[in-house]
Amino acid sequence: MTTLQKRLPQRVTYQWNSAATYVYFILFTVVVLLPVYWLVRSALASAADLNKIPPIYFPTLTLQNFRTLINQVPFWDYTRNSVVFALATTLATLVASFLAAYAFARIHFPGSGIILWVLVLSMALPDVGTIVPLYRMLARLQLLDTIAGLTLVLSSTLTPFTVWVLVSFIKQVPYEIEEAAILDGATLPQIFWRILIPLTAPGLVTMGLINFVNAWNNLLYPLSFSVSPSSKTLSVAITEVFAGYSPWGKPWELISAVGVTMVIPIVLLVLFSQKAIVRGLTGGALK
Repeated sequence: MTTLQKRLPQRVTYQWNSAATYVYFILFTVVVLLPVYWLVRSALASAADLNKIPPIYFPTLTLQNFRTLINQVPFWDYTRNSVVFALATTLATLVASFLAAYAFARIHFPGSGIILWVLVLSMALPDVGTIVPLYRMLARLQLLDTIAGLTLVLSSTLTPFTVWVLVSFIKQVPYEIEEAAILDGATLPQIFWRILIPLTAPGLVTMGLINFVNAWNNLLYPLSFSVSPSSKTLSVAITEVFAGYSPWGKPWELISAVGVTMVIPIVLLVLFSQKAIVRGLTGGALK
């Protein structure tokens, strides 16, 4: 009887703690998802319902905002440019970062650690502070208003962090495997393709997804270096839907429509690849 009385409060306390935990996570989920709901609601509501006071939380849904968006800006051209820009930036960053990470991980030369830290510290430079020199560089290279110019600029920005992550993955691969391959007559490209890339695939996939998201959402560089629809991305459309509206009447329904269009691919990408992202980030941290 005494033993039962001692166990009963502990059981009740455990159940209460579990209930409190569930309540906390439910409230946290509501707080996190509320802005997403409001964005989707604003994109699917009419301007009249959106501006009503008090607000209507469940308005009549319509796709008119997306039709207006397609007619007002070169929507399909911007979408194509965003896809090309994101894919090209991801590929260029991974190739350059993988080669640099291999050099830092395998080639020991004086000052290699300092150079790596300087490369990492370069991420502290604010993007806005480098706009003017980057603009002059692209102008001299005749790459202004081109997808290639945007890819070059953003790839250089994403490379330091990608190199830092990939170095840890490459160091985890035993060098004896490469030595054995060299003795068997394998060349360096064959070692990359058949040994290092498969063994570091979690890190490459993770950084590829992160860099794709960064390129897809980037607004500063397309807004600064693009002039014509041939190189503007979908993020620039957020700044162009204000045409024809007064400063006191913002087209929040169109802005929300652009936001939903940009968020949906990223949400689907993260949902289908979240395990790969977690495995890649944790794998690079463990020895």
